[in-house]
Amino acid sequence: MDRLGSLCPLPGYPRPSVLLCLLILTASFLTYPMLRTLSQQLLSVVTGSYVSGTYSIVFVNCPNEQIARDIARAILDKKLTASVNILPKASSLYYWNGEIEEATEILLLIKTKTSKVHLLSSYIRLVHPFEIPEVFSLPMDQGDVHYLKWLEEGMEEE
Repeated sequence: MDRLGSLCPLPGYPRPSVLLCLLILTASFLTYPMLRTLSQQLLSVVTGSYVSGTYSIVFVNCPNEQIARDIARAILDKKLTASVNILPKASSLYYWNGEIEEATEILLLIKTKTSKVHLLSSYIRLVHPFEIPEVFSLPMDQGDVHYLKWLEEGMEEE
């Protein structure tokens, strides 16, 4: 009778094999982003090809050119990027404190490794004069292999 009870669980209780399957599915779901990134990096190393999303472009608006230059130099010095474009006079319209505001801002285009975006964003929040700086990124889908190699070398720690 004991053997029969272990093969046929009580009604309302899932079988151990169902619980194991659910545990495996949950673990797979939670580790998928990390496993995907590692497999893409391995593919990149083996084939020498670019993996989409390895690098990102970060957009940051600044109130004037001097602040834009100061931020650009600081993030270059910290090896958070290898290249920053400073685009002058972007007209911005936005809601702030319930009102529509209009301003002329300077746009930074920052090229960096996607893995450094969080650190870069945190640093910009510390040094930026705006209460809520505009910082967002888009992954690079494609790029010239030589340029991307140059970016990588420019962010290497000494």
